[in-house]
Amino acid sequence: MKFIVSSSALLKQLSGINGVITTNPVVPILENFLFEISEGKLTVTASDLQTSMITELEVESKEDGSIAVPARILLETLKNLPEQPVTFTIDEETYSVEISSDNGRYKLAGENATDFPKVPAVSDDFSVDMSTSVLSAAINNTIFATSNDELRPAMTGVYMNLTDTNTTFVSTDGHRLIRYRRVDVASDNGNAIIIPRKALNLLKSTLPTENTNVTVEFNVSNAFFKFNNIKMICRLIDERFPDYENVIPSGNDNKMTIDRVELLSSLKRIAIYANKTTHQVRLKITGSELQISAEDLDFANEANERLSCEHDGGDIEIGFNAKFLIEMLNNVDSDKVELHLSEPNKAGLLIPTDKDDNEDILMLVMPVMLNNYV
Repeated sequence: MKFIVSSSALLKQLSGINGVITTNPVVPILENFLFEISEGKLTVTASDLQTSMITELEVESKEDGSIAVPARILLETLKNLPEQPVTFTIDEETYSVEISSDNGRYKLAGENATDFPKVPAVSDDFSVDMSTSVLSAAINNTIFATSNDELRPAMTGVYMNLTDTNTTFVSTDGHRLIRYRRVDVASDNGNAIIIPRKALNLLKSTLPTENTNVTVEFNVSNAFFKFNNIKMICRLIDERFPDYENVIPSGNDNKMTIDRVELLSSLKRIAIYANKTTHQVRLKITGSELQISAEDLDFANEANERLSCEHDGGDIEIGFNAKFLIEMLNNVDSDKVELHLSEPNKAGLLIPTDKDDNEDILMLVMPVMLNNYV
């Protein structure tokens, strides 16, 4: 079997799906790309059993066939080749792969394509279309708050709830919760799934910058994403997601509006002086002034700053984990934010003031008790 392809075109497609491949896969053949040629089209698959990514490109070929090609050595070769046509010659008996270029010849050992695990088929039991900008916004606004605790697998992914009026994306790690809702994405066949963090990270890095359509199909076990010439199939997390609506506090009469960048910059400076275990900062709101302070009694470090704000409600003092607040503010694209509070021992809500008419963003963060400085 032989085919000719542009070195840069192939490198671009392989780089887009290479993130799936792990260094020590459960099945050794998963260190390879699966190459399949049919009617002048090359289909390349990368998989780690949980997630598979597939891309396609046109090649010059008179034969059909398949081979598993070592991913790392192939990518390194292509990265160091200038743009030019390269010829792949595959011996289907010995599974050897020879790459011929203007510079020279490179030979590597492939594997039998039949040993490569089959990618699961996803029937479109449920389907919805959304733009890449909407999907990117949903991922960017939620993925950072997923949990790393494998004992609570439901919280290691992002919950996606489709209804006939909107789609809600939720993530939580037990200390904070993000609810991102879109009213411009809906489906008559309402359903809810939990998408693993790795799959969403791969989507985040692969989604094109230009706005295009993404087709999302899913059944009880797998989700299927398709855009441009890339497909991704991932195994869903089969767990029950926490009842997040009951966690969101109501009656938050204390409302503060403040410049996001000013608050973020201040928190970054104050956090340097916070206890390295609790990362606790104090927020004291008095009138139209916010005082941010932190101290670490172990090293006699302390710092405080004052910022102007708009405030509606009584004076309040509350403690938060600075790392969580900083990460939330870093992932908000708004000039100003509102902080809704009720009591020092109850969760606070961080809400961007600037947002699209089709979106609703709510960020919940749990307080840190003010006497926990040790």
